[in-house]
Amino acid sequence: MRIYHGCIERVVVPEIRQSNRTLDYGTGFYATTSFSQAQDWVHRRLREACVDVGYVNVYEFDSASIQNLKTISFRAPTEQWLDFVMQNRTQKGFTHDYDIVYGPVANDRVYAAFALYEGGLLDKQSLISELKTYKLVDQYLFHTEQALQTLTFIEAKEVAR
Repeated sequence: MRIYHGCIERVVVPEIRQSNRTLDYGTGFYATTSFSQAQDWVHRRLREACVDVGYVNVYEFDSASIQNLKTISFRAPTEQWLDFVMQNRTQKGFTHDYDIVYGPVANDRVYAAFALYEGGLLDKQSLISELKTYKLVDQYLFHTEQALQTLTFIEAKEVAR
C-alpha cells in the first residue's frame, strides 16, 4: 500500500523525531493514505518555514509485515480514539507502547471542536457525534524503529508554494 509523508525535505530514511508540540498519537513518523492531505501538510510547512519548495514523500507500506508489531486502529472517531488523542495532547509525559497507530486526523476544524470539549462547552458524546459529520482523512503513526522497517521509500514529489 502507498502512503505519503508531507514536509519541506526529502525523507529517504524515515526516523522517529521529537516534536516541539503535542501530536494526536504521540512522537514518531506520521504518514497518510491521502496524497492531497500530505500535500496540504507540505503547504502548511512551507508557510511556517518561509521556504518555496517541499516534498510529498512516497513509501510502500508493507502492512502484511505488522503481525509481530503492537498496533491499534481507530476506524472512526470513537470514545476510545478521543481519549487516546486527548491523552497524547494534554497529559505531559504520556507515552504509549504501540508500534503503529492508525486513525482519523484531527484537523483544524476538529481542533476547534476539541477546544469546545476541553472548555466544557461540549460533552464527549456530542463531540463524537459532531466529528462523525466531518469528512476526516487518515493518518498513521510509526512510533518505533521496528515500525519504520515496514516502510520502503519510493520517491519524493516536489511541491512548490
